[in-house]
Amino acid sequence: MTEITRLFDFPYYQLEHFNISDALVTKYNGVWVQTSTEEYIAKANAISRALLRMGVNKNDKIAIISSNNRTEWHIMDIGILQTGAQNVPIYPTISENDYEYILNHSEAKYCFVSDNEVLAKLNAIKHNVPNLKEIYSFNEINGCKNWNELLVLGYDPSNQEEVENRKSNVKPQELATIIYTSGTTGQPKGVMLSHNNIVSNVLDSADRIPFAAGESRALSFLPICHIYERMVTYIYQFMGCSIYFGESLEKISDNIKEVQPTVMTGVPRLIEKVYDKIIAKGAELKGIKKKLFFWAVEIGLQYEPNGANGFMYNLQLKLARKLIFSKWKAGLGGRLNLIVNGSAALQPRLARIFAAAEIPVMEGYGLTETSPVISVNDERNNGFKIGTAGRIINNVEIKIAADGEILCKGPNVMLGYYKDEKLTNEAIIDGYFHTGDIGEVDSDNFLKITDRKKEMFKTSGGKYISPQLLENAMKQSRFIEQIMVIGDGQKMPAAFIQPNFEFIKEWERLHGITVGKTNIEIISNPKVIERIQDEVDRLNEKFGNWEKIKRFELTPDVWSINGGHLTPTMKLKRKIVMEKYSDLFRKIYG
Repeated sequence: MTEITRLFDFPYYQLEHFNISDALVTKYNGVWVQTSTEEYIAKANAISRALLRMGVNKNDKIAIISSNNRTEWHIMDIGILQTGAQNVPIYPTISENDYEYILNHSEAKYCFVSDNEVLAKLNAIKHNVPNLKEIYSFNEINGCKNWNELLVLGYDPSNQEEVENRKSNVKPQELATIIYTSGTTGQPKGVMLSHNNIVSNVLDSADRIPFAAGESRALSFLPICHIYERMVTYIYQFMGCSIYFGESLEKISDNIKEVQPTVMTGVPRLIEKVYDKIIAKGAELKGIKKKLFFWAVEIGLQYEPNGANGFMYNLQLKLARKLIFSKWKAGLGGRLNLIVNGSAALQPRLARIFAAAEIPVMEGYGLTETSPVISVNDERNNGFKIGTAGRIINNVEIKIAADGEILCKGPNVMLGYYKDEKLTNEAIIDGYFHTGDIGEVDSDNFLKITDRKKEMFKTSGGKYISPQLLENAMKQSRFIEQIMVIGDGQKMPAAFIQPNFEFIKEWERLHGITVGKTNIEIISNPKVIERIQDEVDRLNEKFGNWEKIKRFELTPDVWSINGGHLTPTMKLKRKIVMEKYSDLFRKIYG
């Protein structure tokens, strides 16, 4: 029996218990290509043999930069780890300067890239990366070595015994990967995670996901270079769940219909977009169909878990599910039983409506430094509470500091920050990792996150403001796509708002008005400004007078990862957003 103590044990465990034909599935030239568990392991061993023949030593670092999730990434991951080397995944969308910094800081010997776009960024800085011996690509690219050369080099199994020796010498407490957090400010930090950090998190989190072992199917599309998606893919492997890799964010809607997944991960922004598209389609209906649609939405928005709404509500919900929500589920492939939400807080209304539609979104909480899961909701056994990040997982301990900061202790807490003992000692004190998040644990052991410690600020009147609470409330408006609350040291809170330009064009069409063709025209239109003011005023009512957003300015550009507004996990880069809109800041505060 395979005992799972190192990350490369997962595929062998899968082979022993499930041995599925579609362990990893990627679309090439319009065709889904399956890799079985056996082939997955065979290719990973070929990679390991090739790396040994290339002179890769224990604790060498090998970087992978991929624009999309794909089979090759996972084969390389296992192939690298079996040699005792470490996998250093890098976000594809970060700047060339960050590429250079990470490759030099980690002293990566080799780098594997997915495509021309990533290669071009890498080629622009590789002359400044003296340790980098060679670059390989997954796609066929003229002038670049291809990863298949390693499969050929490792085809001969004569040094497999050396691979087995390397594997047996990898201990659970040893370093497995360095994940550089993009961060909302400053240079990337290299988070060192051991095999045991991630393995323990997989085993302690797996029972929170209602898998049909050996029968489930996942769609994987969130960045695999982030520990969230990566850890979940190890859970999929552990549970014999087929993993289909989404082509891109733009094609996710098509991929869901093709793959018909039973489970996938999500982030709030994506779930918001799915909801907005569903509502937009409902708004186009006529007569009784439209009335039924919005009746079902109203029912869904009142949903409470565990049958708490009572008998009459449950009868109405049953009817709403049959008439309306069944169509929502069909639009998402028809088999989707669970979306695991991470990265940021989910709006409670979305948790309610999707649970009512039998597409439950289970919110969790964690950080790269905690491998990542600390807590997660589970629809079973009264383990789901809307507005919380779920119950703490097994073997993880949470303590709330005097100032409200969440402290975490357990086998999932990182080894430290690579080459930064000072920062490590500031983050981990007496075995507790200081998360920087403010929260509370209720009497039922559910964790609730209220804000980021570093993001809270005081107005000049001495009142504390929690920007995330305001932002999450304001994003309930379909007119508001993104928002950043400002006002540190100022007399009042204010905000930069990126309108939902797509919805505003729909609103323009439905009401027969003209608001402009370009984004600049739209944000300058008095009708748009007035309508968004109405939304802000309505949502402000939930807050005390000192917290209310008193002024706002609209921004014409769409906030994005490539634009520098957001991290790859869709969090606000507050410092950069502030710099971009310094003129609007001056306009607000004078």
